[in-house]
Amino acid sequence: MNILIAMDSFKGSVTSLEAGEAVAEGIRQADPSAVTQIIPLADGGEGTVEALVQATGGKLIQAEVTGPLGQPVTATYGHLGDARTAVIEIAEACGLTLVPESERNPLRTTTTGVGELILDAIKNGARSLIIGLGGSATNDAGIGMLQALGYRFLDVSGQDVPRGGAALGAIRSIDATAVHPSLKGINIQVACDVNNPLHGEQGAAHIYGPQKGADPEMVQLLDAGLKNFAEVVKEHFDLDVQSIPGAGAAGGLGAALAGLLGAELRSGIDLMLEAVNLNEHLKTADLVITGEGRLDAQSSMGKTAMGVAGLARERGVPCIALAGSVTEDAGALNQLGVTAFFSILSEPATLEEAMNPERTKANLQQISRQLIRLYQARR
Repeated sequence: MNILIAMDSFKGSVTSLEAGEAVAEGIRQADPSAVTQIIPLADGGEGTVEALVQATGGKLIQAEVTGPLGQPVTATYGHLGDARTAVIEIAEACGLTLVPESERNPLRTTTTGVGELILDAIKNGARSLIIGLGGSATNDAGIGMLQALGYRFLDVSGQDVPRGGAALGAIRSIDATAVHPSLKGINIQVACDVNNPLHGEQGAAHIYGPQKGADPEMVQLLDAGLKNFAEVVKEHFDLDVQSIPGAGAAGGLGAALAGLLGAELRSGIDLMLEAVNLNEHLKTADLVITGEGRLDAQSSMGKTAMGVAGLARERGVPCIALAGSVTEDAGALNQLGVTAFFSILSEPATLEEAMNPERTKANLQQISRQLIRLYQARR
């Protein structure tokens, strides 16, 4: 029996690879003859670099870049096994976790380090980039990233505007004559699972600004700056970045990537499944086991389990989903490709107890062992 194990991480507990290894161990205990293949997965957010590097036999690379407060940080990104694709999580360079709570201020924070990571990846041979959005501390519409790539954003006096979201309102023109030539011909795909516009009531500042430290006055200032940025981009490049679904992702990085760098914004899980070539691995699978920390209504809207189940259904392969927490509305998954889903918890536990890594691994082993016994009996 060939079993494909394609797990996401159980966030705060175990990584996607650790989850997959625990499931594989449970399977071996029930059926030593079973052939298992582990494909670690992520949905484009935290853990994407690690999962894709492990799944494709790639390597991790570290680079010193400008952090969100303008100070150097060491960021990690990955080169995949094809030796031409790099994967970047923007949170490594401008993430909220890099900013102490007392210093969180999206008027100041910058995405400069993201641009520096892009250049480092290209210098190391990348011709294709996968960029995961999420967890940013910034609201600068990506101008910091673009400045690192050679764009100049000029004020009314023709001077370069400073870094940070506060500078957006001062932009009057854009100079693209010195954009780094290495960007030419680079394919960029962005994992983005939100559809927020750049500015307005559903835009980057109003929806995400407060969690990055913006008070109501800052939100208004940032939103006005984002609107100004969109107007200047429209005037200079005839690009309507405001109308791009997902333009407001990561404080407006979606607009910069899709609008000025020509990136394609895609569902995170779809992008991940394509990158690991899951469809090809399904050809020889008799059973698929997937899972993540929580299965709920969101799981039927593009998360890992649903993405895996959709491909498995197309191939006619049964798919079982495992999770730490399963809510009542997860039943929708059965109509969308999941053959059956189960919680790995076998007895009452506090959240802290349930998320203990060793307990999570033991629970994954136990339920996998029992599932395989049941599956064999059915056969």
